[in-house]
Amino acid sequence: MTTTSANKQQNPFRPLLLDVAVPVGSYYLFREAFGMSTFAALAWSSVAPALRTVWGVVKERKVNGLAGLILVVNLMSLLLSFVSGDPRLMLAKDSAVSSTIGIGILVSVVWGRPMMTAGLKPFLVKADVAKQAAWDRLLGGGTARSADFLRAERVFSVVWGVVLLGECVVRIVGAYTAPVDTMVWLGSVIMVVAIGLGIVVGGALGAGPMERMIAAEVEAAEEAMKAQVSVAA
Repeated sequence: MTTTSANKQQNPFRPLLLDVAVPVGSYYLFREAFGMSTFAALAWSSVAPALRTVWGVVKERKVNGLAGLILVVNLMSLLLSFVSGDPRLMLAKDSAVSSTIGIGILVSVVWGRPMMTAGLKPFLVKADVAKQAAWDRLLGGGTARSADFLRAERVFSVVWGVVLLGECVVRIVGAYTAPVDTMVWLGSVIMVVAIGLGIVVGGALGAGPMERMIAAEVEAAEEAMKAQVSVAA
């Protein structure tokens, strides 16, 4: 039992790898390495998230949020891949991915299950047993810091949702105002800037405060343990 728990702690990025990295990476592999069309590459890269989503519903009785979102994005891209002719419209449709993910993240906050939490947890817990226990207490509402922790958790996801929707707006405006040749490379720059903004702002308003609260909770638990040992002695 101990070995199984340790193995789970050593693989904190497994959900992200399976639900995000595999479908995104396979899309580029099929398109660039195997020379498939955009439509074919999107279709084949949708297999993994589709299977993961079905498996979650059948086996775990719940929808796999990340896999389901990637599947929706792929399906939307498949539909939009039929749009052709206008180069500016082709550039604008790339923003559909950002907008779909951004909306999905914001909806998950409204539903009380912030989607970005799954990706944030490994970076804050770092496979540390004490931090994992502190995370569970804080997220479960078992401490005085829980309300602030849950608020920061929601803020982190809201920041990323807003940033991605903002990127979508900027890219659409750019697609119809900037020269096409400029927007081809500028779109990637906008994406990188948006990711950087999400990391900085999300870290300052969400991840940073959460990390400090986890550290404080770990310290409080250690002090309580020392006090119990002292009384027992």
